[in-house]
Amino acid sequence: MTTPFTQQEQGEPIAAIATPVGIGALAVVRISGRGVFDIAHKVFRKKGNPAFHFAQSKGFRAHFGTVHDSEGLIDEVVALVFRSPNSFTKEDMVELSCHGGPVVVKHILKVLLDEGCRLAEPGEFTRRAFLNGRIDLLQAEAIGEMIHARSESAFRTAVTQMQGSLSNRLDAMREKLLRSCALLELELDFSEEDVEFQSRNELQTELHRLQKELARLIDSYQHGRLLKEGVATVIAGKPNAGKSTLLNALLGEERSIVSHQPGTTRDYIEECFVHNKTMFRLTDTAGLREGEEEIEHEGIRRSYKKISEADLILYLLDISLNNYLDEVLQIQTFLEQYPIAHLIVIANKTDLTTQSAARLQQLRTATGCDVCGIAAAKGDGLERLKHLMASIAEGLNKQQEASVLVTSLRHYEALRNAADSITNAQELIDRVAETELIAFELRSALEFVGEITGKVVNEEILTLIFERFCIGK
Repeated sequence: MTTPFTQQEQGEPIAAIATPVGIGALAVVRISGRGVFDIAHKVFRKKGNPAFHFAQSKGFRAHFGTVHDSEGLIDEVVALVFRSPNSFTKEDMVELSCHGGPVVVKHILKVLLDEGCRLAEPGEFTRRAFLNGRIDLLQAEAIGEMIHARSESAFRTAVTQMQGSLSNRLDAMREKLLRSCALLELELDFSEEDVEFQSRNELQTELHRLQKELARLIDSYQHGRLLKEGVATVIAGKPNAGKSTLLNALLGEERSIVSHQPGTTRDYIEECFVHNKTMFRLTDTAGLREGEEEIEHEGIRRSYKKISEADLILYLLDISLNNYLDEVLQIQTFLEQYPIAHLIVIANKTDLTTQSAARLQQLRTATGCDVCGIAAAKGDGLERLKHLMASIAEGLNKQQEASVLVTSLRHYEALRNAADSITNAQELIDRVAETELIAFELRSALEFVGEITGKVVNEEILTLIFERFCIGK
């Protein structure tokens, strides 16, 4: 249970630039913690009221004035005041909005550090918000995901989690586990009297419901991962099929070197593009052949590793060659080796043959795959290909229609562990095992669920989560 926030719990004052470094119209420097009103007072002069002190201000108030250092005026600013506990960190906070020049911003940050603030660590403002009970750990992670979202779908999912949808579901689950654990603990206290506070049939029914809820969340991870990370899409095929040309065409820029010399791509190249609100993580791989050099062998080995991790494989071949059907065996091998991935056969260079329509149909019959004809160098057929990719991504998304999604591998693993513990408890109940053993498994499930929202705090996990945040967030 979160303890009430008190003034004494405010940490040492921290300061950071909260906006991207560079030239812009505005920038924000924020400070939070013990004594920040006094620190801000030392450097700020309110227009029309030189005697103004931030301690006199109500929360959510803006004040126009100037910031000074020992040498004089730095900039005109707007100072926004947040009073504890009604702030993001639940501490006293001041945010200074200044002009967006990097020199100006650095001067303001320096004068705040000179007056007693410490430079904030990455994610320290959000970490304090979590530690002070403003948000739970899952919501803190969602803030990071929202900032780094690269597609509309990923952004919307992060916003939903930040609002507490998954947290509420897990809290309800945790309450049910707590109740069962408490009743079993009571039985242990009265073990000599052989009292059963919760019938084993009722407990099994409750655990069955919890397992179904856990299963739905665990199953949602595949969909959540695609929304957050994008569809892992690998462009594969033999050398000179046009893989690098296709990558450049999809991205709309010259990202990969294009050459008629076989084996130009020695390592994979990764880039992202968004189509119909879905992000695709494109990987251009080395041409699949028996490499002539050790470095090319390594590039091909890495290509196969990327293919094995793909959600979508774009197998590219040269339809203008008379032996194009020789590729069918490789395609069938891919279908057998990577059954989870979806595979699109892309017949490139349709502009170089007058038989493209007939050859495309032969490929469809021989492979049973979706086949799309393109001329990557000219851009012909790219819109059809994008539409096909989007329809497959939509199909992947519709495999899981849960309103609450799991997007983090950390959450997924914790849920799997919780489900395993509940399964163990169910098996123990079936075997009429000792109450202490059943209680142990349910306590374990309780801890795994608590790890997700931060009810059970692991300092190492906190460090890993917040070190990925920007300084100033």
